[in-house]
Amino acid sequence: MKKLSKITLFLCALFLTAAGTPLLINEAATSAKAESAIGNPPDNTPDDALNNAPHNALNNAPHNAPDNTPDDALVDAPDSFTPINKGVNIAHWLSQSSRRGEERREFFQQEDVAFIRSLGFDHIRVPIDEEQMWDEEGNKHPEAFELLHNAIEWSRQAGLKVIVDLHILRSHYFLDDSPPLYTDEAALDMFLQNWRDLSGELRDYSNDLVAYEILNEPVADDPEDWNRVLHKAISEIREREQNRTIVVGSNQFNKVENFPDLRVPADDPNLILSYHFYNPMLLTHYQASWSVDVRDYDGPVQYPGRLVPEDVMENLTGQNLEIAEAQNGYYDRESMEAMMQPAFEVAEELGLHLNCGEWGVVTYAPQEERLRWYEDMRRIFEHNDISYTNWNYKSDNFGLVNMDGTRNGALIDVFTGTVGTR
Repeated sequence: MKKLSKITLFLCALFLTAAGTPLLINEAATSAKAESAIGNPPDNTPDDALNNAPHNALNNAPHNAPDNTPDDALVDAPDSFTPINKGVNIAHWLSQSSRRGEERREFFQQEDVAFIRSLGFDHIRVPIDEEQMWDEEGNKHPEAFELLHNAIEWSRQAGLKVIVDLHILRSHYFLDDSPPLYTDEAALDMFLQNWRDLSGELRDYSNDLVAYEILNEPVADDPEDWNRVLHKAISEIREREQNRTIVVGSNQFNKVENFPDLRVPADDPNLILSYHFYNPMLLTHYQASWSVDVRDYDGPVQYPGRLVPEDVMENLTGQNLEIAEAQNGYYDRESMEAMMQPAFEVAEELGLHLNCGEWGVVTYAPQEERLRWYEDMRRIFEHNDISYTNWNYKSDNFGLVNMDGTRNGALIDVFTGTVGTR
């Protein structure tokens, strides 16, 4: 039997509808619709002031989310968040900071977004902490949500995409041993409520503008505990937003070697896999006060090659020798690319986009070695078609911009591609 033309089917549908006959959804149309909807970071020692910092009330200022979708409509635009290329983290603003009121508001402004875009970045990652966004009873802090909406709207105007990253919870901090999130049902319920709130706030933004990152650097004792929590959170979001892009990372600090343990929902194309890369720590966290394994080493390091050459090792004593023996190794572009293979392989097997969501070197590491590492990392990403999000935009530890507003021109040159090839 010949297949009826689309025009014939359409005329039949009109006739049946006019006659009061229920119209069934055409299977081909349904199928076509489905096919189209396709570190450790710096300063990560908790600030005791965070829990006691005042939260200033919003002075009746409306947020900037578009208002054209009914609250009860579970309808998503088919637009895709990917492809993305290079981005930067907006750290120490709505996360890991005791700033509040005007100081917090002034920390990140529309001109910052414009500057980021001028450097050729196409997305930002905005870490947010539970204690900044909600009080202990789960009530939203209006001013914090207003700032988040501002950042998204400024990014939309500038042509940047936004990953909203739930960074630290009261029940989960990535340097804690056995966080309650994985064992306490009340903590899990609060986490899921956080995501219901975030979806309610952000769902009206188009899918090609905003993506959600479930949790920064999960640290479950058992990787299956992280998989369980991850699936529950994704399920909560999917009940409300079927096509929203969701970013997920591997257990234990998003490390590449743990990717084989990661279990993501099957047949969900709207996922991005994310890993963090700060190897070798002896270079990337050189004398970083929060990095207990390497902070007391004050000897020389080099990159590329063996971090501490043998002739230097022979002259080290005491704590320097102990740390160097534990951390030493050979690192260059090829060896680091080989370390990333587990993440590459899982992403390829699942057919999902892969992003390096955090990477960087502290500002006070040896400058020449630091810039060589950055350049090699950028080339690894480009060679393997991996998007990347540098840690971070503004700080005195890793920033493209220092806290006093001065710019780290040599580092910026790496990201703008103006550093000479080697």
